[in-house]
Amino acid sequence: MARIFITGATDGLGLATANSLLDNGHEVIVHGRHQQRINDIQCLLEKGANPVIGDLSITEQQISVAKQVNNFGQLDAVIHNAGTLSGKDVFAVNVVAPYVLSALITKPSRLIYLSSSMHFGGKATVSSIGCFNHSYNYSDSKLLVTTLASALARRWLEVSCYSVDPGWVPTKMGGKDAPDDLVKGYETQEWLATTQDTAMLKSGTYWHHKQMLAPHRASQDEVFQEALLTELEQITGISLS
Repeated sequence: MARIFITGATDGLGLATANSLLDNGHEVIVHGRHQQRINDIQCLLEKGANPVIGDLSITEQQISVAKQVNNFGQLDAVIHNAGTLSGKDVFAVNVVAPYVLSALITKPSRLIYLSSSMHFGGKATVSSIGCFNHSYNYSDSKLLVTTLASALARRWLEVSCYSVDPGWVPTKMGGKDAPDDLVKGYETQEWLATTQDTAMLKSGTYWHHKQMLAPHRASQDEVFQEALLTELEQITGISLS
């Protein structure tokens, strides 16, 4: 049995991932933005899920979420699932929150970051990162979080880090007409978090439907990785251990 924390677990892929992990006997910590979101997932709580609460668009609440999670003890995996498609909080939720949580949560064995095929259209720059509320779109944010996963894989050799493209699936974000399969949308991150067959799972890799693919070249650029980490530390005042 693994102990796994999932951000954004009150709907969509996060909810489906948490439900499947619980059904398979794992201990799951689920995150919701506020208490009402937690109230909406009684089905998970009744199966034994433990809730934490915090708005991941606000740095102080990102820190609070990390503290709440650490109270549960050592984790086996964190699935950074929470994300938003548009609006002023795209960068804060999709990039800053994964960075802050990764820095402050006691290191698990595995870190899994939700990317997207749209990251191939992202801007490989951190030049305007200080104005993140208005300067970055969804594709940009997914390139940056994919880069974050690669950077941490290089920095933290004791932690296995992966990024995952779940596909375009029928969730609130993807829309009811999305063409991909919802189960395939979450089974890769569940597999990466729990599999005991790790021989082929090289840290820093990018996955889609259990297949390892080549990500955007910029995400593998160590200079770009370090520039991103430096900017995130300056913005948040939080450094990686």
